Amino acid sequence: MHPTPLLLIDDDARLAAMVADYLGASGYAVRHASDGEQGLAVLAQDVPALVILDWMMPGMDGLEVCRRIRMLSGAAARVPVLMLSAKGDPMDRIIGLEIGADDYLPKPFEPRELLARIRAVLRRHTPPDGGADGAAAQQPPLRFGGLEIDRDARRLSVHGQDCELTSYQFDLLVAMAERAGRVLTRDQIMEAVRGRELEAFDRSIDVHIGRIRQAIEVDSKAPRRILTVRGVGYVFAKHQD
Repeated sequence: MHPTPLLLIDDDARLAAMVADYLGASGYAVRHASDGEQGLAVLAQDVPALVILDWMMPGMDGLEVCRRIRMLSGAAARVPVLMLSAKGDPMDRIIGLEIGADDYLPKPFEPRELLARIRAVLRRHTPPDGGADGAAAQQPPLRFGGLEIDRDARRLSVHGQDCELTSYQFDLLVAMAERAGRVLTRDQIMEAVRGRELEAFDRSIDVHIGRIRQAIEVDSKAPRRILTVRGVGYVFAKHQD
């Protein structure tokens, strides 16, 4: 079995070597880029399974790198991003998620936690296999008016136009769409997404839903597909245009 390719974008060479050694022993091949420009150049040539991205780098910081990744096309734009940061303010985490990161890990961190978060993000990003022969189980697309969600291809489109979401945001959308018409609390939504543990008061769920609305709503400030139920949570509309 070939090791899973990862891209680490971080100006700390010592940390990068430590991370590469630790993850290498767990079945990952880590390619290191020392700054944002180099990281984007590597990503343009070969899309890894996941990008580990440091926030505080000289020159182009991690937020700008993440923003540029999400502006790319094809698989490069959808690559999962795990952001690292020495900044401990919870608001920084929300900003990172708003930019398009899939997860956020503050520095300093335990290597075992980094490994666990990488596995969780990849588990969400990779469709589960089914069947005795290991072939992927076929699931019919979910259709709501002009919105179509292809769970097998992990493709989202609105009136034929592709929409880009992070892997976690796609899974959140699928979890709500599969329960269309039901009012779901934040806890219920989070429990429906495998491999993710969040506190009930964690505002990141609201941030992600805000990003989903920007992708699928005509007017994200007056949503008609994902509705807010004050004091409870959200409901994905069963009948849509």
